[in-house]
Amino acid sequence: MTTIIRRTTALLAGALLAALAGCGGPDDKSPAEARGTEGAAPPGEARKTAPAGLPGMPPVLDPKDVYAADRPNKLSPVVKNFPSRVYVPNTNSNTVSVIDPKTYKVVKTIPVGIQPQHVVPSWDLKTLWVNNNRGHTLTPINPATGAVGKPVEVHDPYNLYFTPNGRYAVVMASMDRELVFRDPHTMDRVKTVPVSCAGVNHADFSADGRYFVVSCEFSGELLKVDTEKMEVVGQQKLPFEGAMPQDVKISPDGKTIYIADMMAHGMWVLDGEKFTTPELLPTGKGCHGLYVSRDSKEMYVSNRGEGSISVFDFTRNKLTKKWHLPDGGSPDMGGVSADGKVLWLSGRYDSEVYAVDTTTGKQLARIPVGGGPHGLAVYPQPGRYSLGHTGIFR
Repeated sequence: MTTIIRRTTALLAGALLAALAGCGGPDDKSPAEARGTEGAAPPGEARKTAPAGLPGMPPVLDPKDVYAADRPNKLSPVVKNFPSRVYVPNTNSNTVSVIDPKTYKVVKTIPVGIQPQHVVPSWDLKTLWVNNNRGHTLTPINPATGAVGKPVEVHDPYNLYFTPNGRYAVVMASMDRELVFRDPHTMDRVKTVPVSCAGVNHADFSADGRYFVVSCEFSGELLKVDTEKMEVVGQQKLPFEGAMPQDVKISPDGKTIYIADMMAHGMWVLDGEKFTTPELLPTGKGCHGLYVSRDSKEMYVSNRGEGSISVFDFTRNKLTKKWHLPDGGSPDMGGVSADGKVLWLSGRYDSEVYAVDTTTGKQLARIPVGGGPHGLAVYPQPGRYSLGHTGIFR
């Protein structure tokens, strides 16, 4: 009887996935159409080389590199004609500043809800969701036209992710102490997972998509969550008094998960599969955001407390460079340009945005925006689909 129930459940899940059209609107294409075929491996080849992943998840292009679809300017057909923009949520001003990266000028200011924290690309790449944390809404922006849609009521949306198969949106309800799985199309609540830690905020998924690791900012803890079961399967306290974990990012080979820690002033290096006690790699004061280069060789680490960016070499497993912003600053969250040449970061406490050359570390621009700029999104970016946050693409 148990086997029959499981088979029936699997069939129903498959049917539901096929029916879902993503996050953009009622006329969206199917998930396969949404992600396009550019760069996709032939089905037979994918079955031979890729590990068994989360049901419905697009096949991994390269088992040795989860970011293989993120190469310079390798834009999905869905987004290739979108104008290049940088979307900056201003937490204190309740606005989104829109920057033209060619001119380094703010070309538009969009009023949104109360305390926007992050601008998040939808799984199907068609919509940008502004997370109005204290306004309890998500504001949709059409990145093709810049049109702003009607806000959707969602309680405590501090951050937003999408499961790798596109089946669910996952709201990081920080103050509610919940992970809320929602329909990625309507944002209707599907399952609420209460958590005992405080300040759930950032996450990343394993290479096969079967689990994700969540940072709990205010209690200094990490969670491991089974994606398919939608259940917490692991929890641990970080071995540092006053730890405050932030951004989470998986290594290209999928073997290691890195967690930025603003109070430990470095990255925690975690074996996600074993979920054993991680080790700390110091980077700089106020370690906060983690961004992988377009060639998957390096990771840029923003150190908000000292106005610097550390560069971590994945192959050499060490920090190789540190770039300091002229006149200091508070580099926070952001992303890498589609061509991989510019790292964009918000200046959280300085009402500005920084553009940094990824080859030299030279500051290219310092752009005034609204108050409290936070999780900015560089868009469009390469990749077949989005896992959320300010842009995690596969």
